[in-house]
This record gives sequence, structure tokens and C-alpha cells, in this order.
Amino acid sequence: MANRALFLDRDGIVNVDKGFVHKQADFDWMPGIFELVTTARDLDALLIIVTNQSGIARGLYTQETFQTLTDWMVKEFAKRNVPLTQVYHCPYLEGPDGKDHPLRKPNPGMLLAAQRDHDIDLARSSMLGDKWADVDAAIAAGVPSVGIVGERRTEWPNEPRYQHIARLNDLAAANKWLPGALG
Repeated sequence: MANRALFLDRDGIVNVDKGFVHKQADFDWMPGIFELVTTARDLDALLIIVTNQSGIARGLYTQETFQTLTDWMVKEFAKRNVPLTQVYHCPYLEGPDGKDHPLRKPNPGMLLAAQRDHDIDLARSSMLGDKWADVDAAIAAGVPSVGIVGERRTEWPNEPRYQHIARLNDLAAANKWLPGALG
């Protein structure tokens, strides 16, 4: 049987989104993140981070800087006995065709790569993000259980595809939602 996964955006879900966080000194954990991932681990879900990192393409920091911070973050999760399965990132703004790169959310590329790499049943998986791009990527990948956490930056879209999205005030609410969301 294929694995199920909890997909997490990084900035705004794992750490406080301060805009282009790339140094450990600027990295503040979101309240409740370790309780949330412990619940997911206890539900036998793989923990996968999918994060746009356009700061690399914009020249604000390097791939190496991102990797150094990621390596530290992965070790911090492991210290708490909640190892991450993998961190996927998109360092691009555009693809060769001038449109959003296929890996860049709202495209589903990172989730689909994780599915291939880790034998994930997307229909039994969940996604938590804080932006509409996170939601759209999960919908495009076929992840049925999607939660958007925190203040929405725009009005709630009045489209049928968004009506099943869980509106979660914070990660404590996400932690309560998660057992029912992971199929």
C-alpha cells in the first residue's frame, strides 16, 4: 500500500514568514509546528516540505545558503523525533516558456515529484499552507484534504473548488483537523 503524506509549506507554516528567510538568525518556529508534525508522525504520514524559494532566482541568497538553513532545520526536526522525509524547493520564478516553473507552486510539480520519489497515495494525503498558491498546488496534484492556515491575504474565492478547503486559524486548529484529514 502506498504511503500517505502531510505536505507542508515552509514560510508561514514551519517558520514565521518574514519574507525571504534564509538565515538561522531570522528563522522563528511557528507556534505548534512540532505538535502538528508529531501528530502526523503518529498517524504514519510522511512529512514533506514543499517550498517556493524565489529569493534564489532573485539573487537575494544562494542555493548553498538555502541548503545550509535546510540542513539545520532538518536536524532540528530529527532532534525532536519527527524526522522530515524530504524538503522539496523551487528556486525558480519562470520555466523555459516564460511561465511559472512547473515546480513552482501553484503548479503541482513538487508534490508530484514527492509522489514518485516516496510512493505516496495523494488521495490519502493532506496539505497545509498559508497562501492560495499552496492550495492550488495541492488541488492540482489531487490532494483532497487541504487546509489554509492563518489570515488569508485575499477574500475567500467563491469557486466550487475552494469550498472543501479547511479554514484554520493556527497550527493548533490544524493539529485538531489533521486526524480526520489524513485519509
